Amino acid sequence: MRINVKHETTYRYDAGPRRVMQLLRLTPEDFEGQNVVDWSIDLNCDAKLRQKRDPHGNITHMLTVDHAPEELVITASGIVECDDSAGLVRGVRETLSPLTYLQVSELTQPNAAIAEFAADAIASKTSPLDKAHALLAAVYGHMKFETGTTNVTTSAAEAFANGNGVCQDLSHLFCAAARSQDIPARYVSGHLFRRDGENNQEASHAWAEAWVQDLGWVAFDPAHGISADDHYVRIAVGMDYRQAAPMVGTRMGGGMETMAVTATTSGRALRQSQNQTMGDMSQSQQ
Repeated sequence: MRINVKHETTYRYDAGPRRVMQLLRLTPEDFEGQNVVDWSIDLNCDAKLRQKRDPHGNITHMLTVDHAPEELVITASGIVECDDSAGLVRGVRETLSPLTYLQVSELTQPNAAIAEFAADAIASKTSPLDKAHALLAAVYGHMKFETGTTNVTTSAAEAFANGNGVCQDLSHLFCAAARSQDIPARYVSGHLFRRDGENNQEASHAWAEAWVQDLGWVAFDPAHGISADDHYVRIAVGMDYRQAAPMVGTRMGGGMETMAVTATTSGRALRQSQNQTMGDMSQSQQ
C-alpha cells in the first residue's frame, strides 16, 4: 500500500506561552516492508527542531518554541509505502535486547488475573508463534472495543477487569499477558489505513510486537485480531504508551490549555510488480 498520513495536533492557550518544549515521536523510518517516500514536520510559527534517537531506537525531535502563539499547530505528514510481511518486523534499528521487553511498567503490570488468563490461552500451544497468536485471539475475544471508557492513565489490569477499552488498552493488555508468560512484548504507535473507510480519527493507532524465537519481532493488532500488514505505518515503540506517545512536553505560561488531534490516512495499492518484489524481500514472514 502507498499510504498518505496527516497527523495534526492543535494546542490552544488563554495566552501565548513564553516557551513550549515537546518531545515528538512522529517520524517513521525505513525497514523491510516500510519505505518512507516523503515526510515532514511543520509548524504554524518559528520553532527549533532537533532530531535524535531515543533508547528504543525511535526517531525523535525536540521541539522548542519561544513566544508561542495562542494557537500552536504541529503537523506531521508524508507518504509511506508498506508491504505485507505477515507481521514480521525486520531491519529496524534495535538498540536494546529483546529481553528488555520482559520488564513491566505501571501501565502493563500483569496481576494474577491477567497471568491466569494468559496461561490458559497458551496452555495447549507448543510453538512460540502459536502462543503469540493464542494470546492475540484471547485478548481480542475478551475485550470490547469501546471509546470513552478509558484514558491514557488506564492500566492493563483496569482495562482487563472492565473488559473494554480502545487500541491503547488492548495493546497494553497484550504486552502484560505476553510478559507474564516470559514472552518479550512491546507497545507500538503508528497509523492504520482502515479497510472500512473510517480514516479520519481523533488519535493515531496502537498495536504490539512480540518476540518469537527463530523469527524475531512479529506485529500483532489485538484491536482487530490480526497481524499487522501493509495497511500499517509503524512510528515508535516502547514499554507502554508513555514511551511511544506521539508527543509529550511542558510549557511556561499560557494559562489554560486545550488540545485537539486529528489523524487522517488515505491509500492505494502498489502496482502488482512492486508488491511481488517487496514481498520476496520481506519473506524468508486516546
